Amino acid sequence: MNFRPLHDRVVVKRITAEEKTAGGIIIPDTAQEKPMEGEIVAAGPGARNESGQLVALDVKAGDRVLFGKWSGTEVKLNGEDLLIMKESDIMGIVETATGKKK
Repeated sequence: MNFRPLHDRVVVKRITAEEKTAGGIIIPDTAQEKPMEGEIVAAGPGARNESGQLVALDVKAGDRVLFGKWSGTEVKLNGEDLLIMKESDIMGIVETATGKKK
């Protein structure tokens, strides 16, 4: 990708949800909600605090995160649908039971 987010912004690729329910019912695309989980594709260097020092982000490329349903701005880069959002729109990092990031 030839895109580098600025400041405390990140680029997120949505992780698609299951297309079937636990009972085996297939959910059509029109009835599915947009997933609120994604993977960080790129992250900016961080924001500046009141004294002008750079504060690094808590997330990095490859992290799986949860974000709000209406968070971010949808963009299409290199034919791929992505979201650009501020780090503050991210609710948390998804980790496995072993404590490692998923």
